[in-house]
Amino acid sequence: MPTNPKGTVASVEQAVQVQSGWLMLPLLIVFLLADIALLINSIQNAQAPLILQSVLLLMILIVIMNGFFTLQPNEARVLVLFGNYKGTVRKSGFHWGNPFYSNGPQAFAMRGVSVGPLARMAGVKKDTATTPRQGLGRYKISLRARTLNGDKLKVNDKRGNPIEIAAVVVWRIEDTAQATFDVDNYENYVPTQSESALRHLASLYAYDYGEENEITLRSNVTEVSMALRAELEERLAKAGVTVDEARLTHLAYAPEIAQAMLRRQQAEAVIAARQKIVHGAVSMVDMALKELADKHVITLDDERKAAMVSNLMVVLCGESEVHPVLNTGTLYT
Repeated sequence: MPTNPKGTVASVEQAVQVQSGWLMLPLLIVFLLADIALLINSIQNAQAPLILQSVLLLMILIVIMNGFFTLQPNEARVLVLFGNYKGTVRKSGFHWGNPFYSNGPQAFAMRGVSVGPLARMAGVKKDTATTPRQGLGRYKISLRARTLNGDKLKVNDKRGNPIEIAAVVVWRIEDTAQATFDVDNYENYVPTQSESALRHLASLYAYDYGEENEITLRSNVTEVSMALRAELEERLAKAGVTVDEARLTHLAYAPEIAQAMLRRQQAEAVIAARQKIVHGAVSMVDMALKELADKHVITLDDERKAAMVSNLMVVLCGESEVHPVLNTGTLYT
């Protein structure tokens, strides 16, 4: 069996099958009716040994009938007998097993325990009374996919800028033995580790404006989501949990720097637009001069070309409306 770095043996799920409940139910009913009839007959005939035997048999039958249990689709039961793991039943339906299989502990939410925002969504509320959590009982574990929709977390990105980030995680139980025995409460373990992984991920990448070919949170959402899923799978593997999907649902600068970053984005957008306008204007001026020269429309010396380039650049790059000025002389008078 695999062990973790601390030397603790990791649990491994073992699939087992138990008796069909539909086979055991009529059999036990027959024995129960027969024992009741024997008890009545023994009482009528005042046969003390038979009375004791029938009462003892009745108690045994009542205990045996506690072994019935049902499983819905995508639901499993972990079988624990006197502290020993005996296997996991995954087949849905009506079953009968050893009546001494443990029914499983109830999880508790302790008063005054500090939990993160993702843990609160798993049902652990801060400053709540110590009350049993409503669970499936009998070591039953749901194998269905579950969605963990995280709250906004305020963290610092790679450059130290405060940002707000949130993620949604779709997860399910893969190994029921690990989920039951290797962590104290997997329903609390998953949101806590998810929050920790998201904080760590945000510190590895810049929000935006990275260096060339650098992955950023804003520009490379797909790559960042894949990295988040990989880290979650590594963290949650010890709890027998697999992650089907993990993606960012919210990403923004923190309110205290949002306005400054907005002005920066606007300035960079203006610069980028100006660069594109100038590039287009230079191309148009170059094309105009070539067309005039190739078609011999007019012959211009360097000074006249400079004047024409200046006028065209003003017309093409200016933001306000252009008002033409008529020149009745020449450039030399």
